[in-house]
Amino acid sequence: MRHRKSGIKLNRTSSHRKAMFRNMVTSLFKHDRIQTTDAKAKELRSWADHLITLAKRGDLHARRQALAIVREKAVVHKLFEEVENRFGSRQGGYTRVIKLGRRKGDAAPISLIELVTEEIASKPKKKKKKKPAPAVKTQTGKEQAETAEAPLEAKEARKEDTKAKKAADSAGASEAAETPKKKAAPKKKAAKPEKEAKASGATEKPKKKAAPKKKTD
Repeated sequence: MRHRKSGIKLNRTSSHRKAMFRNMVTSLFKHDRIQTTDAKAKELRSWADHLITLAKRGDLHARRQALAIVREKAVVHKLFEEVENRFGSRQGGYTRVIKLGRRKGDAAPISLIELVTEEIASKPKKKKKKKPAPAVKTQTGKEQAETAEAPLEAKEARKEDTKAKKAADSAGASEAAETPKKKAAPKKKAAKPEKEAKASGATEKPKKKAAPKKKTD
């Protein structure tokens, strides 16, 4: 029975096989892809997945375990720093094996093994049409000089207008101080028509009616 004997021997001793896969996994994380035979590429996937799992754990013990396999500190540091950006929410399947055909010398099947990065689907942005820029007229030397002098003349005219307004305001204030205002005479109230009627009735006596003439028989 073949219990607890996973992996292939590849016609090598255990020490030779471990050293070979340690070198291969180091090259894989350094260059992101390597070319090898089909059997070695399939076996190399388990080594790469194990190291990426250690990098996701990220503690000191995991870093020391990775350094026991990969002997280059720069490669381990790169793996632990970039693991979240490259394999953030991916759970397994960190490598891809692509078959390339047969090798020329011994006709061995050759494959390309590479690391799979997480691709974020993004909607294509619509390009906005740019409006054509308005044509700019080129000014000659005289026109440029005139445009430069125009704002200066406008400023001087504004200053003169403000000075004239201030002078007029000060002159008006001095004249108003010299000539005091005369008090207007109080207007007499018009007599009411009822009082006038009473006054006229008091002076003029009412006329007596004439007695009727007696008839003679």
